[in-house]
Amino acid sequence: MFMGKAVRLERIIDRNTRRTIIVPMDHGTTVGPIPGIVNMHSAVKSIVDGGANAVLMHKGMPRCCHRTRGRDVGLIVHLSASTSLSPLPNAKALVCSVEEAIRLGADAVSVHVNLGDESEAKMLEEFGRVTDTAQSWGMPVLAMVYARGPKVRDEYDPEIVAHCARVGVELGADVVKVPYTGDPESFSRVVDACCIPVVIAGGPKMDSTRAFLGMVQDSLRAGGAGLSVGRNIFQHKRPDLITQALASVVHEDVSADKAMDILKGQE
Repeated sequence: MFMGKAVRLERIIDRNTRRTIIVPMDHGTTVGPIPGIVNMHSAVKSIVDGGANAVLMHKGMPRCCHRTRGRDVGLIVHLSASTSLSPLPNAKALVCSVEEAIRLGADAVSVHVNLGDESEAKMLEEFGRVTDTAQSWGMPVLAMVYARGPKVRDEYDPEIVAHCARVGVELGADVVKVPYTGDPESFSRVVDACCIPVVIAGGPKMDSTRAFLGMVQDSLRAGGAGLSVGRNIFQHKRPDLITQALASVVHEDVSADKAMDILKGQE
């Protein structure tokens, strides 16, 4: 591995625990300025204060939330985009290059691929080109790989999730993000088929904070490397405290029940 890539990976993955808390904030392109990320500067400050390892956003947003003081945080620039207004919302297109991300000071880039969509071939081709370019620059790549298309009956099916994760590995990603399969046993089979860190997605905002923390805890027990979750963090009434609770689970192996003490009625 290039020294540069090793250094950058340590800015998004804790070097001691080999785990990470990534908070995606790229939702504005997909669905607009939803609650929690209207004021990006405030949103980033809150989750960084809570102990997030990295934030993920589109190329135009770092200028809106760059902080000149306080705790540092890794930056992942997202290269893929589509909008909910499109007739083909699952068809992701590249809207940024690895070189642009480097000029922005990114520590990693991310690409989104929806397997099973009619435009899968194009997304896979672009994914392959990104990993090739990123490799030449020593830039880590996070691959968000989901199964979404007319042939996909259940995107959380363990076999389908394992397929998604394996595509990320085989096409050159350094970290892969997939849905959690619902239980540690099935998710361990997903992780076992990968030689790179596997992090879980959060999906729609969950009603129960305890259930959210429990899902993260179970994924770690299965060998997962942490999470890449947006709405369940930045739309929480106290994003700083939920991030702090997650940090205790992810980096200190605190139980989900014990981590709830950090929220003190704010769940």
